Amino acid sequence: MNPTTTTSPYAPLQNDTFLRACLRQATDYTPIWMMRQAGRFLPEYCATRAKAGSFMGLATNTDYATEVTLQPVDRFPIDAAILFSDILTVPDAMGLGLSFAQGEGPRFATPVRDEAAVAKLEVPDMDKLRYVFDAVTSIRKALNGRVPLIGFSGSAWTLACYMVEGAGSDDYRLVKSMMYSRPDLMHRILQINADTIAQYLNAQIEAGAQAVMIFDSWGGVLADGAFQEFSLAYTRRVLSQLHKEYNGARIPSIVFTKGGGLWLDEMEKLDCNALGLDWTVNLTKARALVGGSKALQGNLDPNVLFAKPEQIEAEAIKVLNAFGTPHSGSGTGPTHIFNLGHGISQYTPPEHVGTLVEAVHNHSRKMRSAC
Repeated sequence: MNPTTTTSPYAPLQNDTFLRACLRQATDYTPIWMMRQAGRFLPEYCATRAKAGSFMGLATNTDYATEVTLQPVDRFPIDAAILFSDILTVPDAMGLGLSFAQGEGPRFATPVRDEAAVAKLEVPDMDKLRYVFDAVTSIRKALNGRVPLIGFSGSAWTLACYMVEGAGSDDYRLVKSMMYSRPDLMHRILQINADTIAQYLNAQIEAGAQAVMIFDSWGGVLADGAFQEFSLAYTRRVLSQLHKEYNGARIPSIVFTKGGGLWLDEMEKLDCNALGLDWTVNLTKARALVGGSKALQGNLDPNVLFAKPEQIEAEAIKVLNAFGTPHSGSGTGPTHIFNLGHGISQYTPPEHVGTLVEAVHNHSRKMRSAC
């Protein structure tokens, strides 16, 4: 099925390059979008954030969330928009009391650290996250078919890290202590998280998201063996419950595990369409290993964007050449979605992003024409 075939009430999609690449179909050039592209590196985002008064004031306001999601699409010819939200809206809906202190990052008022706290956890009423779904619908309408909209969630393991630690962590001491000393409690948290994430992503799809992504931001901090048991198994549980099609259109899914290159051969078996790669992964080897069944997304080091424009262009070309010429012609084959190996830094000069997008589009077209 063509990804743009749809009975939805929205405007027809004018640029389906990203969706086609996710589905391993041929494209005229390599599509590009960037993790955290709707964010602090843009002065217009900072202005909207100031109007909103707080991060959650921004995320929970449909108009503001729509505005900041469209800002990078308005500024750069990127090939997909991603919903402006936060992965921690899910545990917040579970009653953990999310707050964002200026300069300190997210915190939970009531972390989950003992048997009693775990016993209280349950899949929340999705109405508590209605503001997210309203934003998805608003953004999809405002995009008016320009590019597809990506919905997202954190992985079950990544959410559990924040829920147990109560905030970000350098050593994951509390969550790993629970994992090793009370694996029964950890599995209970992860089961609830996975089932919540599946409902959450399906609701985003029903609200208008045209692809979904699972961010396993902290999967790479786990030991081999623990990753499979406490992260990968629950990502699989989420994927097994997701809509694969909605309103006549296929809904691609992407899984990104930072630090997950070690387990690519096992991740190939996931029921998703694309795997996101961080900058430590060799794209040539990744394509040889999993390109026969998964599209690959990535994987420029975000700090390249602090270099001079000619160096940014050279590094982008290196990434494209490392993947090689993508599939062309009918049917399916190896495809590449250009992205950073992690989120874009807030200190990135916006004009450098413009250089990157132009370099990716131009060189990827040349690669195809040379075939």
